[in-house]
Amino acid sequence: MRMAPPQGVFSNTFADKTNDSRYDGTFTTVYRGNWNKTALYGTNPVLYNANALPVEPGDAIFSFLNEEPSESINYSTSPYDSGIGAGIISGRADFVLPPSRISRRVYPGLWKLGPYRTDNAGGLGQPNAGSTRPFNVAKFSELYLVAAEAAVKGASTQPGKSARDLVNVLRARAGKWRWSNAANSSFIQDNSAAITAATPEIIDINYILAERSREFYGEGYRWFDLVRTQKWNEIAGTYVICGPNLTDITPQTFTRTIEPFHYLRPIPRPQIDLMDMSPAEIAAYQNPGYN
Repeated sequence: MRMAPPQGVFSNTFADKTNDSRYDGTFTTVYRGNWNKTALYGTNPVLYNANALPVEPGDAIFSFLNEEPSESINYSTSPYDSGIGAGIISGRADFVLPPSRISRRVYPGLWKLGPYRTDNAGGLGQPNAGSTRPFNVAKFSELYLVAAEAAVKGASTQPGKSARDLVNVLRARAGKWRWSNAANSSFIQDNSAAITAATPEIIDINYILAERSREFYGEGYRWFDLVRTQKWNEIAGTYVICGPNLTDITPQTFTRTIEPFHYLRPIPRPQIDLMDMSPAEIAAYQNPGYN
């Protein structure tokens, strides 16, 4: 619900936003007017937004663009200020922000865990709201990815069950669209052939990790995946994002210092202190690097 993704999530992990429905199903990229559900503006059927163009309840007010646009974006605050550093493109009534300006302050919300419904006694509801709804701790798709990872690591496979075959079961499903979150409407399209054809012939562990991120983004798997495969420093040692202020519009590369001992988390000190052990034994019990 409150998770600032680095820009690589949009440029690398979810690079294919056309065929793969999981990007659209993961993030809120379009925020729509719902003032008709509030007392403040409820009597106004029309308000005026970017480019002083009219908008009605349900229309797009602000959009994160999928790609850097060919048109120039005007970030001046005239005639209207978005209030979040977004800009305007000629002819569009919604304020826009390209992927290169995603920051720690302004970023797409996590939509995949939302309730997908608005019959909540007249509340503001989707598509703008977040949700703390629980999510499943295990998914059938993980069985395929565990098996694919085992195949990459040398496990014997049955015919038609190679790492690529297993991954493509999930990718074929991800290519089938029934709904567009961005358009807030039904969208029936089958891109399975295109998305499975784009799968590399040789699957390595990095591709498995990227596929796991596409499948389980925001569900708490990532740190454990990177630590289990000893890829944390290689893949997440640096990341790119803009800063925490509205005026921070230049992407910056941040570097983390990830030492080998960080791959184990510290045992909580109060837990160790309650153990019936000598001081020397207690000191030796803690994971290396945390004494």
